[in-house]
Amino acid sequence: MYTIIVADDEEELRRALIEKVDWESVGFKLVGEAENGVEALELVEQLKPDLLLTDIRMPFVSGIELARQVREVHPSTQIAFLSGHDDFTYAQQAIQYNIISYMLKPISAAELTEELKKIKNKIDEQFRTFAAGVHQPIKESAISLSMSLLLDEFQIENDLQRDRELLDKFVRLGIVQSASEAFMYTVMTMSIINEHEENETKEVNVDAVNSVLEKYFKVLSFYINGKITSILISSKRGYDKYLHIAVEEIYEKVKRIMGKSSLIGVGRLENGLSNVHKAYVESIKAIGYATQKKKGIYFITDMEQYKNSAELISEKALEIIDNQYMDPDISLVSVSKEIAVSPNYLSALIKKSTGCTFIDLLSKKRIAVATDLLLRSNYKIREIAEQCGYSDQHYFSYCFKKSTGMSPNACRRGSAEENE
Repeated sequence: MYTIIVADDEEELRRALIEKVDWESVGFKLVGEAENGVEALELVEQLKPDLLLTDIRMPFVSGIELARQVREVHPSTQIAFLSGHDDFTYAQQAIQYNIISYMLKPISAAELTEELKKIKNKIDEQFRTFAAGVHQPIKESAISLSMSLLLDEFQIENDLQRDRELLDKFVRLGIVQSASEAFMYTVMTMSIINEHEENETKEVNVDAVNSVLEKYFKVLSFYINGKITSILISSKRGYDKYLHIAVEEIYEKVKRIMGKSSLIGVGRLENGLSNVHKAYVESIKAIGYATQKKKGIYFITDMEQYKNSAELISEKALEIIDNQYMDPDISLVSVSKEIAVSPNYLSALIKKSTGCTFIDLLSKKRIAVATDLLLRSNYKIREIAEQCGYSDQHYFSYCFKKSTGMSPNACRRGSAEENE
């Protein structure tokens, strides 16, 4: 049974969809509903559904922006859009964000039921493919070259001439398209672990891992010493946008589809292919730490920051929130970059030390500052919203009332009445 959240700002339509569809008969369990994009994102972070069914035109957070943010907080959640004819081209812009279906409104319960059956079949196939794995052979020449890069500790680091020669070979083997691109390289090593903490990684699991990584990077993966090791190739921008998402998606899918845990270690980004061995060694160190902790995802940069202790890292994140809450673009990803740890790691630390998510902490800070400004200043509501990081006054009012139980105006009026 797959879990689903339904999001639509039209309450009558949302209630009709929820009440007229026999969800369980088509293989879904309804676990939540939302009236806007903000609620939908919060529910996804909390409930981690298999599917989000959402209107493309949502208040506060657009459908495309919602899809992007859902991929960041829970990459394996699939999204089905409900859209009008005029929104269809707009909706297609989000195809990179795990969009599994587009449905045109108005839609009847019978039509939605049929589409949900198709969606279930697609998810079934994704689960089967990931769980079973069908090992696809790699050219012997590519294996030989890649193994030498991973295992040869005697190569010279930052050897520019050798880097050019190696990249030319990668082009000839069809691994990358052009030698002129500014590639960077890293290595990810992972193990799949059962409930008895035994290694169950198999060679057939290589393609399951590749099915995720290939959505984001050029990749070569191998089964080495009971682990899956992947050489990742991308631009610096590509890593910044997708590395934590790809790794988190693999971790989630192993847990959801295989019912197992995974230990994942990721090395530092390197400029040249001659440094791949260094990244490989770092990924082994990182997965060693994951093994010691018996679970999780660890980037080598996370381990280096551990010198400051997990508590200090969490405190640094809270300090950044305190100083940058007024920035509408502040996010878990931007803060993790500033601290130089992975978003996955920072999210876990914040949750462990505060009991709250990053979004919760940011919202609490903004609402606290807004309350103070409402009570102690003559700023207009719009001005207070902007000073607290909200670019939309209506979104600010919604968040404020949800947090405090009253509107910004009511808060200000109540204070004025008390002082009379």
